[in-house]
Amino acid sequence: MKKLFLMLLAIGTFTSCSSLSKTITVTNNADFARKGEMVEVRLADLQINPAKTTFILKNQDKEVAYQIVNKQNANEALMIFQASVNAGEKAVFEISKAKPAAVKPLTFARQVPERKDDFAWENDLAGYRMYGPALANENPSNGVDLWLKRTSELVVDKRYHDELVNGKSYHIDHGDGLDCYKVGHTLGAGGISPYVNDKLWVGNFYNSYRVIENGPLRSVFELKYNAVNIDGETYSQTLTITSDAGSLLNKAIVKFEGADKEMKLAGGIFIHDGKGSIKDNAYKGFIAYAENAVSDAGVPSGRNYVGVLIPKGATESQKDKEHVLIMTDYKPGTEFTYYFGGGWSKWGFPTDADWFKAMQTFSNKLQSPLKVEIE
Repeated sequence: MKKLFLMLLAIGTFTSCSSLSKTITVTNNADFARKGEMVEVRLADLQINPAKTTFILKNQDKEVAYQIVNKQNANEALMIFQASVNAGEKAVFEISKAKPAAVKPLTFARQVPERKDDFAWENDLAGYRMYGPALANENPSNGVDLWLKRTSELVVDKRYHDELVNGKSYHIDHGDGLDCYKVGHTLGAGGISPYVNDKLWVGNFYNSYRVIENGPLRSVFELKYNAVNIDGETYSQTLTITSDAGSLLNKAIVKFEGADKEMKLAGGIFIHDGKGSIKDNAYKGFIAYAENAVSDAGVPSGRNYVGVLIPKGATESQKDKEHVLIMTDYKPGTEFTYYFGGGWSKWGFPTDADWFKAMQTFSNKLQSPLKVEIE
């Protein structure tokens, strides 16, 4: 009897331990390969409580890094991970009980009060910043600054420290990239503003911020602009930006609140001297730009790139004296999603054609998402 009890106990223990075993199948039905694309799976669908269960994710017996996001809301909590799947094929991922390895951080975001309230962030492809209240007297914009990288390592904190403490300018390439992109009072590398009465209403500095997620694979933050002037009316604006590891572009959700007047929103790229190359494909919902990158010391530093993509509802694109713009109709009080980002010829995109192709591929990915099944 005792022997039978021990056997049943062993069986029960095995069943309890193995009950976590799940299989996630990711299918790529598109005619192009996906490399390091972020996949989202609801924890509720996996029936996993990460606060109580430690687990690992594997693909072909190799452990895969993941991050749990939206942890504060059980119904919305997600496991995210990167998947590479060839055209028309599947990749299978297995979940089992075990302690996962530490995950290398590939995204990062923070306010930088020591540099006049910049808000800076990065992934493994590029870095960015937007401007805060300490710059109020310097006519800042709501535009985006682009920091070129040629390493997957995080560089934002290092560059600020080297600049502010060691006097080592981040406007010069010291081996991992540089900031040679000028913004001024423009939309910079993918900012967004209303376009009303044939005028682009470029905004100013953000008033407050909130970090929602901070790596290692996804960083999410929110910037609020309290008083946005649009053709004599005052609006508030909320901008929520998501930066994923491996993602060519940042995802941005923008919401204006104020007078109920329909308008156009314009995502823009500052074209500086206008001598760069423009890829204008409003039909596919994106614009892209390539120009010479030159350090503050006057040293040529390859080509830098910027792209803006509107996945749904792009109505037109146009070029003015300072920008190339892509526009859509917008109703205040609603949320609008678009994508923006940049790159460098010294990190993944050797030619202008490579950047323009990457923009087209990113657009195609949004139109043909990966299929995710749980068994």
